[in-house]
Amino acid sequence: MGWLSLAIWTPIVIGAVLLALGRENQAPLVRWIALIGSLVSFLVTLPLYGGFRLGTAEMQFVEKAPWIPRFNVNYHLGVDGLSLWFVLLTAFITVIVVIAGWEVIQRKVNQYMAAFLILSGLMIGVFSALDGVLFYVFFEATLIPMYLIIGIWGGPNKIYAAFKFFLYTLLGSLLTLVAFIYLYTRSGGSFDILAWQAMPIGDTAQTLLFFAMFAAFAVKVPMWPVHTWLPDVHVEAPTGGSAVLAAIMLKLGAYGFLRFSLPILPDASREWAWLMIALSLIAVIYVGLVALVQQDMKKLVAYSSVAHMGFVTLGFFIFNPLGIAGGLVQMIAHGFVSGAMFLCIGVLYDRVHSREIAAYGGVINTMPRFTTFALLFAFANCGMPGTAGFVGEWMVILGTVKASFWLGLLAATALISGAAYTLWMFKRVYLGPVANDHVRELTDINGRECLMLALLAVAVLWMGLFPKPITDVMDASVANLIKQVAVSKLN
Repeated sequence: MGWLSLAIWTPIVIGAVLLALGRENQAPLVRWIALIGSLVSFLVTLPLYGGFRLGTAEMQFVEKAPWIPRFNVNYHLGVDGLSLWFVLLTAFITVIVVIAGWEVIQRKVNQYMAAFLILSGLMIGVFSALDGVLFYVFFEATLIPMYLIIGIWGGPNKIYAAFKFFLYTLLGSLLTLVAFIYLYTRSGGSFDILAWQAMPIGDTAQTLLFFAMFAAFAVKVPMWPVHTWLPDVHVEAPTGGSAVLAAIMLKLGAYGFLRFSLPILPDASREWAWLMIALSLIAVIYVGLVALVQQDMKKLVAYSSVAHMGFVTLGFFIFNPLGIAGGLVQMIAHGFVSGAMFLCIGVLYDRVHSREIAAYGGVINTMPRFTTFALLFAFANCGMPGTAGFVGEWMVILGTVKASFWLGLLAATALISGAAYTLWMFKRVYLGPVANDHVRELTDINGRECLMLALLAVAVLWMGLFPKPITDVMDASVANLIKQVAVSKLN
């Protein structure tokens, strides 16, 4: 079994084992198995980085075996510079989420931990799949554990939020399945994604396929105006669910644009780039302003995620190396920063049981260590130089300016609104005198919470100060993608 198969199936198998440990008195054992399992799953991904060859756009760690021979469906895996970091990011965030739920989750602990481990393996499968059917199976299967996480451990309106999440993402994906079937017949009976990328396709077909794939990937990102499911889901999801949703699941849609829309449908991607850029700028500017008026911390960060992901799709569709690489870097940075922001909200919610900004004030007086972490993550969310949040956004803005000064200027305005809503929230929640008795009785973070936030803080600072190892991995694949988009595939 190759390293990619180990990265996919190790957390899934351990999750299945946890499902067998259902008694409440087994909860301590379940937590330790989940932690050890998540750590092993993360360690399994490290050889992928250690053995990754720089300077080539070829797929690496390739595994291929027949799955459904009758329809030429294969268990085909591989990673390149576009996908490697997301495998590592997924495994890392899973470790953090297991630590975050250690004391908070008190009922059905085995199912909770199992859901996250299984979800981790499925998401790694999405980033590794090189067969269309395999990709689709992993892509859709991720809905099941997240649906259960929201529906079982969520807030008062969890059933509504879970159904909204499931229906939005499933309905969009059905058109993508139709697109995959067309590509299968057009290619003479192959689900090989790399073969699809080399195949000529007519102008009308490209346009129809582009919007069929857009239906799934835009919802998953989510892009404006199909973003409305995200705030509702974040508000109702448990803290771990929000962290994984923001840090990883939103990236599945953006990754779909990179792996399918741009290289397979380059002519349609160039023709409709104006629309993608327009929708991205609306997300960056308008949704950023919407975040400014939110009174619920989770909703504010949820809208913030929509704005930040707007930078990602903007970078992809300006078709230059800085923009695409910046979009990729922004995806990774947003994984660290958004996950940290939701976990910080979870720390406060566990103590006060409120996400309303008005319920706080002066938290720095009773939780100084926690406030230090929260300030770092707030600065990163603003795009402060030296943090992960700066690098990707800055690269996208530079790439956009290179394409058009005025588009770059519009994108740069998001830095103002981003700083405004993040620092405005920080001021009202953390600074000033103690606002009420709930805040006065708060206790600072314990060792478990400190470890969880410290790991994310190291990641945020490391990526902000030393981004070169990340960009080195993706450079060759980005250059190859630019070449693929530049070549017409009209037949």
